[in-house]
Amino acid sequence: MPAAPPAEAVAPLMRGIAVLRELTDAGGRMDLSDLVRATGLARSTVDRVAATLARMGYVRLQGHEARLAPRLMELGNAYLASLGLPGRLGPLAERLAEELDESVSLAVPDRDGIRFVHQTTRRRAMSLTFRIGDLLPYERTAAGAVFATTWTDEEWAARRGRGASAGDAGRAAHGAHDTPGTDDTHDAFRQRTARAREADWAVDDQLMEPGLVAVAMPVRDPQGAVVCAVSVVSHTSRHTARSLGEAVLPRLRETVAAMEAEQDRPRPAGEKPVSSGLAHWTTASKQELGAGFVESLARGLTVVTAFGEGRAELPLTSVAEATGLARATARRALITLEHLGYVTSRERLFRLTPGVLSLGCPALSRTPLPDIAVPHMAELVGLVHDSASLAVLDGDDIRYTARVATERIMSVNITIGTRFPAYAASMGRVLLAGLPAEERENRIGRTELRPLTRRTVTDPVRLAALLDGVRDDGFALVDEELEEGLRSLAVPVRDHTGRTVAALNVAMHTTRRTADECLSQLLPQLRATAAHIESDLHVAGRFARVPEV
Repeated sequence: MPAAPPAEAVAPLMRGIAVLRELTDAGGRMDLSDLVRATGLARSTVDRVAATLARMGYVRLQGHEARLAPRLMELGNAYLASLGLPGRLGPLAERLAEELDESVSLAVPDRDGIRFVHQTTRRRAMSLTFRIGDLLPYERTAAGAVFATTWTDEEWAARRGRGASAGDAGRAAHGAHDTPGTDDTHDAFRQRTARAREADWAVDDQLMEPGLVAVAMPVRDPQGAVVCAVSVVSHTSRHTARSLGEAVLPRLRETVAAMEAEQDRPRPAGEKPVSSGLAHWTTASKQELGAGFVESLARGLTVVTAFGEGRAELPLTSVAEATGLARATARRALITLEHLGYVTSRERLFRLTPGVLSLGCPALSRTPLPDIAVPHMAELVGLVHDSASLAVLDGDDIRYTARVATERIMSVNITIGTRFPAYAASMGRVLLAGLPAEERENRIGRTELRPLTRRTVTDPVRLAALLDGVRDDGFALVDEELEEGLRSLAVPVRDHTGRTVAALNVAMHTTRRTADECLSQLLPQLRATAAHIESDLHVAGRFARVPEV
């Protein structure tokens, strides 16, 4: 039976988190009436919570359905940044995955199991579905045995009392075979842990799921404490548990040594938190929306964002300063978050727990770029009344990955997957202009610049000059070069490193707007939409790889 909440707990914050957990467990989307049944809350309460989360950008409301939005990942990002491991060790894990051609994971211990904090998966027909934030049972994973090597007798006894049930939800979510947490399972796990302690590595031979095999090793900090486990995961179609160990252990040990050396390097000192002004924003939102905005919920969730890189542990004063909240308000939020298991405290210092990742990360950590972009594109189409598209560079062509069409008797008819020569398309020119100069020159040099219309630019020197202008101006306007009567305006979409990863455009018949009207009427709206997409992309892609499709 869960412990009763403390008297100072913030009830609206608890209700809001309950809604987020249900949405996460449901895969990121749920009808509001189903949320009422799942949470036991009144419909009016669920409506107010959903409206507040929508105002924060954490949820999108579409009719009677609530969907988690990429912005919610800023909560999990706060934990991952404060942890420091994904940013420092993630590149080493990615290099290992590339060298071995196998999936590599980083996991940390949570109260009820292991929780993934980094995933580098390989693209195959039979690919892994584990995601950042997923909770899996200790007893069914190689990483679990690694962490259990440090348990005391009291911790083993407590684990026997809970059995494997704590990880059942994670196991069921991934279709693992049902094995109850019996004494035999417990004893077998202790034996496997003893072998892991002696060998300093552990194996999972189809314990989590039939066909899945894994090898894990601990990564220790300079004091010798295990801070995470790195796992190499494969399938029995490629390896047995024995052959996987033989194949990967030498390289895995080298990577662990490099990770521990990285751990030994001093981390940059955290900057003193500067007030984000969120408290003023919540007050303004309350004044604007009235009873439809639950201010205590919004303020409680903003407390999580006080933590970050170099700010793994914070006193109450720093949390209040970072959020702009009164000390009493921040304290009540921290008490609530600690009761729910998202915060822990020691000697008046507060720290986020891995449980924060359960607030949306599993459902959102593999959201592809088109899913991030489409809601913003739909708003753009509603404003400009012309179709909008998203495309990526694919060889010497562009490939359409998302599209929101407008209803019009005469409109541009393009489907997802359509390809056009990059040199003659507005989105292609934006994507080419975003390449390094040498790569762009090589692409132009190898491309057959055929005239698609009488206006198509086919001279390499002139095209290169046009691309320089697109790079400097930040947009491309292509007028009847791809098709007679088609005018198109495109802007880049950039990731958090500044790299152009996609292009966004609005296309129309030339009778709809003049070229000058495109620049004066469409360009500001197009740039604003790209900025909204980029904002979500930067949050979603900070610690997770965002698929292009």
